[in-house]
Amino acid sequence: MSPTSENGAGAAASLDDALVGEAVLGVYRQMFAALARDSGAVVDDPELVDVAETLLAAFADAGEDGLSREQMRHVCRRYPPEVFENRLRVLRGLGAVREVFPKPNQLRYRASFTSVVGLMFVRRMMLDGGQSEMHRLLALEQLNVADPRMTAGQARAGADGLARAFRLWSVELLTLTNGTIEELREQAPKLWGTEEILLRAERLHGAILRRWPRLDRTCTDLRAAIYAYGDASRRAAARLSDSAGTTRNLTLLPPETWRTFARTASREDLAAVLEGFVFDAAAPWHEPSAVVTAVEDGPRATPPRPAPPRPSVPDPGLSRDTGSGGAARERLREIAEEVLRGRDRVAVQDVLDRDWPAARRVLADLSAAHLHPELPYRLTWSDDLAARPAGAPTWVSPGWFERTTETETTAPPEKAAWSGGSGPPERSAS
Repeated sequence: MSPTSENGAGAAASLDDALVGEAVLGVYRQMFAALARDSGAVVDDPELVDVAETLLAAFADAGEDGLSREQMRHVCRRYPPEVFENRLRVLRGLGAVREVFPKPNQLRYRASFTSVVGLMFVRRMMLDGGQSEMHRLLALEQLNVADPRMTAGQARAGADGLARAFRLWSVELLTLTNGTIEELREQAPKLWGTEEILLRAERLHGAILRRWPRLDRTCTDLRAAIYAYGDASRRAAARLSDSAGTTRNLTLLPPETWRTFARTASREDLAAVLEGFVFDAAAPWHEPSAVVTAVEDGPRATPPRPAPPRPSVPDPGLSRDTGSGGAARERLREIAEEVLRGRDRVAVQDVLDRDWPAARRVLADLSAAHLHPELPYRLTWSDDLAARPAGAPTWVSPGWFERTTETETTAPPEKAAWSGGSGPPERSAS
């Protein structure tokens, strides 16, 4: 067939070109027949692929005699009749299942080898996203380059195809890196074996350039595509590693998933997830005596340690300098009188109206004066609690620091400390 026009961008296709194109389309139809819903669309139901796999496996066991329609229906008896008829019609239309002999009223059929190989190829692609196929492709191209019968045109075509594949792969990895971490985790198998692929690709690039130096421009494009893929894969792996944290456990949910759930979940879903958790709960107040009793009555995880052996020399007893001598007593008296300033009673809130570190030291001295058995001073507290968000301390119980009589001073320390409903000094501020 001669060209019919010389003015267009290209001449009309010849009969040989049409036959080559139809052969290519025929191979494609047979390869992806198992994944076709009809002659123009792919399946959207995994069950349809299972029917095709079941039929192809039965044809492999049947041998050269093939299978009849009744035998094919028996093999696929667990599928509905309409599903089986649809799959058989599609497989026959695309050439995956053909008559044994091309004659009318043919009753026996055989399966195409190309369809089985295509389905195996698809299954491998599902496992690692094309990693194994890229390894096979690089190994095959390496063998072709070493073949003395290979021409420069074939080497250029192979290098162009590999460069195109690496560019598309790097673009996909960049998209995954800049997308959601959930999608990146799903496509994590595409990051496996990156270093091995880069090493094989660089070896192939060097072999092509050494054998055909005139293909330097083609090899430059291939090398740029290889480096782009390496950079994209390393960036994706770095983000994947950061999302896994120090545990390197990719099965844990990333922080982005929790934030997305918190923003998009309903009130009921949030309540169901957070049920049983308490955040920023207020610390309960317990009486010191109740805490001491609970600690003493609580079960012990380990038996109490035995007391150390006593020395054989006589025990001289406690030292006379116990901190309650005259110097310590007089210091507390001076602090108490400085707070009272000639009065018999002063509000603790007025005394603590200063910065908290200084107020804490004053409160400790007043508590020591209150507990000293030889000093005529006493701290009393009420049961109220006032909140002062802008003050220091922020929580204050109304209390009084007062001078007592000599009779009250001679009372036992415990009774004097707790008389009048007084509480421990720590209760005045928190």
